[in-house]
Amino acid sequence: MSTQLAVFVAVFGTVAIMGFAAAKWRRPDSIHTLEEWGLGGRAFGNWVTFFLLSGDVYTAYTFVAVPTLVYGMGAAGFFPVPFLVIVYPMLFVVLARFWSVCHVHGFVTPAEFVRARFGSRGIGTAVAVLGIVATMPYIALQLIGMEAVFEVMGLPKGWPLTLAFAVLALYTFNSGLRGPALVSIVKDALILWAVLAVLMIVAMTPGQWDTIFRIAENRYATTPRTDDGLLLPAQSQLNYVTLALGSAVALFLYPHTLTGVLASRNRSTLRRNLAVLPIYTLTLGVLMLVGFAALYSEVQPVGGNANTVVPQWFNENAPAWSAGLAFAAIGVGAMVPAAIMSIAAANLFTRDIYRVYLRPQASAREETYVSKSVSLTVKFGALLILLLLNTQFAIDLQLIGGVVIMQTLPAVALGLYTNWFHRWALGLGMGAGLVLGVFMLWQVPKLGGADGREVVREHFGGSAWPLNNLGFDTDATIYVGIVALLANLIVAAAATPVLRALDIPDGRDETREHDYVADEGDPTVRRMTEIIDGDPVPEQQPASFFTPVGPRAGAGTVEDDPSRRAYRRL
Repeated sequence: MSTQLAVFVAVFGTVAIMGFAAAKWRRPDSIHTLEEWGLGGRAFGNWVTFFLLSGDVYTAYTFVAVPTLVYGMGAAGFFPVPFLVIVYPMLFVVLARFWSVCHVHGFVTPAEFVRARFGSRGIGTAVAVLGIVATMPYIALQLIGMEAVFEVMGLPKGWPLTLAFAVLALYTFNSGLRGPALVSIVKDALILWAVLAVLMIVAMTPGQWDTIFRIAENRYATTPRTDDGLLLPAQSQLNYVTLALGSAVALFLYPHTLTGVLASRNRSTLRRNLAVLPIYTLTLGVLMLVGFAALYSEVQPVGGNANTVVPQWFNENAPAWSAGLAFAAIGVGAMVPAAIMSIAAANLFTRDIYRVYLRPQASAREETYVSKSVSLTVKFGALLILLLLNTQFAIDLQLIGGVVIMQTLPAVALGLYTNWFHRWALGLGMGAGLVLGVFMLWQVPKLGGADGREVVREHFGGSAWPLNNLGFDTDATIYVGIVALLANLIVAAAATPVLRALDIPDGRDETREHDYVADEGDPTVRRMTEIIDGDPVPEQQPASFFTPVGPRAGAGTVEDDPSRRAYRRL
């Protein structure tokens, strides 16, 4: 066994043990609810929330695919840096309101919130289905990073990846969100070590970054492609800007991001971590520069698989034990977000499909068991996508997923501030955005060849839509998701007054303004019985399906208020 493989197996085994042990990590044995399994008791404090959110946002695919894009195209691959700069102020403002309303009403998913906000079971179901559809290929992409590591270590494709994912599936089934929350601490430590290793290796390189950048610039100048370069070409600027903006919008709409948010203890914990997390983006920026360093080292992809560039660079330039730690960082970095994504998708199915349509009176224990089972199904479904389909097609599916999830913005994000939209208008807008988005994606060819202009596949080849489809004489492109979202918003905004003028019944909003600013200590906020990294609070009995949300400050119970009835679950 090689040193790299031995280190990888040792770290992976330790992480697996931690994942199973997390099932007993300050967890009350007497409570078996979806809040406990799927949200960690809604009680994560500062440190756990930081590691969980960073493990959720910065995935293995990010640390593998983005440097690979920089390796192939240069500056165009740096779009995650501006989109992460853009997204955190958005998250800071929006997600605190989402945390409050979900804790007041006991919502586990964004679809539950939408159903209550707009009084529409159909719109809630649509948000749930779109969330599941968008998440499945995202989970598959995490496996691409792990598969690349196995390929560099000389392992065969198939059973090693299946075995690793089976371990992930089992400890997630057993421990719920506590598993990836605990493992994310190890994941972040490994990522930070990988960043330190990059800086040390480059520091020992003659000329250091100056030489690396100069060689990269010369390399791009000699290629027949016109869309690569150390600086961003003019033709790529529109797509770069719209892709960064669209990716920022999509990130906080993905169910796994919202799941991590709901697990935090209070609004202050959430905001504190959202203010600090941009620092973590520096690690991504350093790892992206590995793409340039790989050009300097003349790294060649293993077996023609471009995703092996980063692990192969570590393999050729770092000591064997250090390369093994870098491989483990990628592997564990795949496990954490994949676990959170599968939990989020399972919660959507359980709360917004199974509970709404199949078993409205399901017990809390039954609800939890269904979500556990669905999380297994989702993981192995994603594994089949990767094993049975071409890897590049799996990547293209994720691009489609980003366009899909963006169509939930009017209902989820704007819904946190206004219920002005008519429920039918939201459905019409969502449908218009999806149809236009899929049609535009169908028009995007997959380009390849030495000059990047050869049509490899005619349809669904990416998310950069050529503006020459409109008759313009230009090579510029635009991100499909932004155009589809604009169509969605225009249709929803235009249809709302028309539907109200036609006196078509609208839904009933089950929330009130105070729900969006409630915080820990507010009598309306539902609290779980334990605090993960704080002092335990006295145990409370879990509310039943129709339990009122409890007394508001300065008032009696919600039942005493004839103008308002709020329920923990809707």
